[in-house]
Amino acid sequence: MSGLRVLLVGGGGREHALAWKLARSPRLGTLYAAPGNPGTARVAECVPVRADDVAAIADLAERERIDLTVVGPEVPLALGVVDALEARGRRAFGPTRAAAALESSKAFAKDLFDRHGIPTARFGTFDDPGRARAFVHELGGRAVVKTDGLAAGKGAILCGSASEAERAIGDMLERRVFGDAGARVVVEEYLEGEEVSVFALTDGRTVCPLASAQDHKAVFDGDQGPNTGGMGAYSPAPVLPPVLAEEVLRTVLRPTIRAMSAEGRPYRGVLYAGLMLTAAGPRLLEYNVRFGDPECQVLMPRLVDDLLPLCEAVAAGRGLPSSVAWRPEAAVCVVIASGGYPGEYRTGLPIEGIERAEAHPGVTVFHAGTARRDGRLTTAGGRVLGVTALEGDIPAAVAAAYAAAAEIRFDGLHYRRDIGHRALQRLGQRPRGTVVSP
Repeated sequence: MSGLRVLLVGGGGREHALAWKLARSPRLGTLYAAPGNPGTARVAECVPVRADDVAAIADLAERERIDLTVVGPEVPLALGVVDALEARGRRAFGPTRAAAALESSKAFAKDLFDRHGIPTARFGTFDDPGRARAFVHELGGRAVVKTDGLAAGKGAILCGSASEAERAIGDMLERRVFGDAGARVVVEEYLEGEEVSVFALTDGRTVCPLASAQDHKAVFDGDQGPNTGGMGAYSPAPVLPPVLAEEVLRTVLRPTIRAMSAEGRPYRGVLYAGLMLTAAGPRLLEYNVRFGDPECQVLMPRLVDDLLPLCEAVAAGRGLPSSVAWRPEAAVCVVIASGGYPGEYRTGLPIEGIERAEAHPGVTVFHAGTARRDGRLTTAGGRVLGVTALEGDIPAAVAAAYAAAAEIRFDGLHYRRDIGHRALQRLGQRPRGTVVSP
C-alpha cells in the first residue's frame, strides 16, 4: 500500500514543526509544502504557491492528487481554503471559513461565548470611538482593546490606564493602524491572573485534548515592549495541573464544539484556547483556529503519537481517541528575531551556526523567516528561527535552548533571555547552566 500524499500549507516556524513531525509518520508517502521554507525543504518538496492563494492551493492539491491537506496559518482558513478543497473532493485538516470565524472575528467569538455561557471576560463590541471610550470608563479604566479581525497576533493591546485604552481605540478606529482588521473593536475587562495556551483536536463531535504551553508575546525581557507573534514558548505549563486541564475541557472546549455545531458551523481542526487563570477560575480570552506559533514548536517534539492519522481522523470527521501520548520531558523554544522586530527590520542577512546549534543533544532549529539566496541561508522575516530543546525538565530545557541559541549568528539578531521565567518562578528553580546573552 502506497503512503499518503500530503500537502502542508504555510511557510513559517509552525509549518516547519508540523512538517518535521509529519515526515516521521510511517503512513506518509510524499510531503509537499506550499510555499514552505528552507527548513521544510529538508523533509518536503516545496512548491512556490502562496498560502493565501486559495485557488492555487486547490489547483495544486488536485494536480498532485493530494490525499490530505494540512493547513497551518489562520489567513487561508479565514479565506475558505478548506471549503475550496472540499468542493473538489479533497480532504483537509482545518475548519471551514464559517467555523474559522472563531478567530477571524473576535466579535463573533465573544458573542458566541456569551450566548452559550462559556466563561469569558466582560466585553463590548464597537465601531464608534466615543462609545468604546465610554465603555473603558465603565470598566474602571484598565482594559484590553482588540481588533475584531486578524492582525498577525499583534491586535490585542493590554492597557493599564484609561488613557492607554483611549489611545489604542483611536489607533484602531480612527487612525486605522491595523487597516480593516481594526474597523471594529472588542473592549474587554482587564483580567488578573496568568495566561496559558490549551490545545485540542476535534472532529466536530469528540474533543481530544493536547498538551498545554505558555508563550511570551512581548519583545523584551520581563514581558516589556510591544507584542510580537511570539518570542518563545515552553511545554508543559506548570500553571495548568491535570485537575485544572480537566475543568477547561469540561467548561470551555467541549461547550464550544457543541455551540459551534448548534449554530450550524461545525468545527473540525485544532482548537487553541487562550485562557486567563483567575481567582474565580479559567476565563477564555480568545480562540485561534490553528496551532500556535511558537507553541507548535514545543508541542510537536513532545508528541509521541503519529500526527498524520490524527489529522486524517479530524478531516474525515470519523472520531478521535480520548487522549494521546506525550513525552515526559519538557520542551523550550527560544525565538531568534531580526533586530527592530516587530517594527522595521532588515532582511537578506547571512545566517551562520544552525548546524552547530543542532549538534547540541535534544535540539532542533525550526526555520520561520529564512530564505536561500545565491546558495546562502539568509534572513527573510521578523522572526527568523526557533531554537527548541527537549530535556528532562523545564530548567534543563531552558539552559539547553540558550546554549544552542548562542551558536547562531546574523547581524543584529535579538532574542529574549528570560523565556520560561514564569515556569521557573513557579517551580522555584533557575535554569541549569549559563544563559548566554546574544
